[in-house]
Amino acid sequence: MKFVDEAIIKVQAGDGGNGCASFRREKFIPFGGPNGGDGGSGGSVWLVADEGINTLVDFRHQRSYKAERGENGRGSDMYGKGGEDTTIRVPVGTMITNVDTDETIGDLTAHGQRLLVAQGGKGGLGNIHFKSSVNRAPRQFTNGTPGESRELKLELRLLADVGLLGFPNAGKSTFIRAVSAATPRVADYPFTTLHPNLGVVSLGTDQSFVIADIPGLIEGAADGAGLGIQFLRHVSRTSLLLHLVDIAPVDDTDPVEQVRTIEHELAKFNPELLERPRWLVLNKSDALPEDERQRVAADIVRRLDWKAPWFLVSALARDNTMAVCQQVQRFFEAQRAERAEQRADLAPGDVRLRGEPQERS
Repeated sequence: MKFVDEAIIKVQAGDGGNGCASFRREKFIPFGGPNGGDGGSGGSVWLVADEGINTLVDFRHQRSYKAERGENGRGSDMYGKGGEDTTIRVPVGTMITNVDTDETIGDLTAHGQRLLVAQGGKGGLGNIHFKSSVNRAPRQFTNGTPGESRELKLELRLLADVGLLGFPNAGKSTFIRAVSAATPRVADYPFTTLHPNLGVVSLGTDQSFVIADIPGLIEGAADGAGLGIQFLRHVSRTSLLLHLVDIAPVDDTDPVEQVRTIEHELAKFNPELLERPRWLVLNKSDALPEDERQRVAADIVRRLDWKAPWFLVSALARDNTMAVCQQVQRFFEAQRAERAEQRADLAPGDVRLRGEPQERS
């Protein structure tokens, strides 16, 4: 199925029911007084994250969602029934933006998480609320308020621990095949990967992480060139970036220039991405004679003035690929240990712990 990661929908909450103006009329009770009930509240529209959904493709077919209107109030002190809420299921990792104001409404990152996107209208008041000592027979009532209506942009961003960056044909799909059970398409021409692929790398009990194969980027990607900005957004959720580079490109392009080009595109899209941990993976070492591999790799690292970790691998031959994954696993374990140490240093009532899950004794 084609990966769909963006959709625009319209949501309409239900209007509140109108209040009622009526009077009690019974035999032998000539002055029964007002007994008009209130209108029911309109239904609201909710979004709920569901891990059973992987794309936003369903929203290409249905774009409008409406909640039920509240019933009008009636006589004999009968209040109107409230309208039923409408719940829309979306994939985990969906970001919701108001199209009119460009305001981010919410971000659903956990299964079962709910977000109110359109509040139902309030029911109107019946004439029983307007009775007073000087107004024994009120004929006033109020109408229900309208429900909120919004046009929403749904944007799916992959929830992965590691993101693969690189030019087309850098070997990203081959790498994810080598280290996980994912089977993305692999071929000897650019832009083989047309949609992101997720793979789970398992190194043992309680030792695993999710890796995302992002389609290849080219110069101008941040402005929409190639597959462009529609996939750069998926990088923003990852904790670690693996920058794959073809160490011996067939078109004789300079690997250093390729790295600089992608760095430039990341900076244009979101400067914070350059501050994120990024490791260099020099791929296709099998394309060079064995005695030249280390020399070429060291020259690229020197010219880049690369300070972060780097690796020389062959994804096709699966040479040194698991060593990269083991280093990645140690990186995440160190991060978790650091967070646990920081929480241990804080007092139980520290304000910085708000929102943090508390461990039970």
